[in-house]
Amino acid sequence: MNEEIEKVLHREGLVLADIKKRAMAFFIDEMLLSFLLIIAMSDSFSNAKTVEEIIMLTNSFLGEYLLMKIVYQTFFVMQYGATLGKIAMKIRVIEIATLQNPSFAVALNRAIFRVISEMLFYLGFLWGVMDPARQTWHDKTARTLVVNA
Repeated sequence: MNEEIEKVLHREGLVLADIKKRAMAFFIDEMLLSFLLIIAMSDSFSNAKTVEEIIMLTNSFLGEYLLMKIVYQTFFVMQYGATLGKIAMKIRVIEIATLQNPSFAVALNRAIFRVISEMLFYLGFLWGVMDPARQTWHDKTARTLVVNA
């Protein structure tokens, strides 16, 4: 881990969030957003006659779903420093420079690169498992850390 980051964390009494907590927060957020998408699409699903029609409907809403993920991540991380999943797991996102909740630009950057990382077979998340500071690609590009709340 970067020695400067380690000093700041120690000085401020902050502890990096455990990978298990981050994974559980991710799971909670994904289930919540998937549930919201299913509710939003319930009328369309009820009209579908075959599995192929359901798959085609789901694919047609991919852009809206990705936008919903970006808006959700950006708003909650900027406003509260955590998504609902992170709040449940008692972890939060901070900017390395300020140790505060990320600004709008930082939260948006983080949300966009999070979706990109998901599209690239979650490689950015795997990176975070191996990184000493537990920074995923979206944490690295946004210059953020996830710490215990």
